[in-house]
Amino acid sequence: MAKLVFGMNLSLDGYVDHDAFAPYPTLFQHWTQLVRGLAGSLYGRRIYEIMRYWDEDHPEWTPADRDFAEAWQRQPKWVVSRSLTSVGPNAALVSDDIEAAIRGLKAQHDGEIDIAGPDLAQSLTELGLIDEYRLYFHPVVLGRGKPFFAGPCPPLRLTASDRIGEDVIRLTYIPA
Repeated sequence: MAKLVFGMNLSLDGYVDHDAFAPYPTLFQHWTQLVRGLAGSLYGRRIYEIMRYWDEDHPEWTPADRDFAEAWQRQPKWVVSRSLTSVGPNAALVSDDIEAAIRGLKAQHDGEIDIAGPDLAQSLTELGLIDEYRLYFHPVVLGRGKPFFAGPCPPLRLTASDRIGEDVIRLTYIPA
C-alpha cells in the first residue's frame, strides 16, 4: 500500500511561494532524487499547471534542470480538478469521488505518492488520508501568502528532523 506524503518548501512563517525562494543546487538535487523514487505524484490544479513547465524542453536548462525534468516526466501523475478537462503526458485526471479515487491509488501502488498543493493537502487531511508531512523550512520570512497548512490538521508527532544543504531544515511529522 502506498504512503501519501505532503511535502513542500516553505518560509519560516509557514508560507509556500515558488517565486519567493528557489532551491539551491543541493536541495534541487534532493528534490530530483526524491521524484525519481516516487510511485507518483498527486497534484491540485494550480500547482499542476505550474509544474507543466517541466513537460517541455527549454534551451536554457542546465544539466540539473534536464535531470529533474526527465524524472518528473517519467513519473505517473494524478491531477485532482473539477475544472480541467484534460491533462498532459503521463497524467490522469481525478474529478469524481476524490476520496474513493485516492483510496484506490493508495491500495494499487507501493511506495510513496507525493501530494502537491496546500489546498489539495487540506482536503486529504480532512479525509484522514495523509500519512506523512514534510516541511522544508527556508530562512525566509514572507509575512503573507499561501500557508502550508490551509486549515486545521490533526495532532502531529515529529518523527525526524534533518538539515539539507546549508540553509534548509526538514521536519517530518505523522498524524499522532
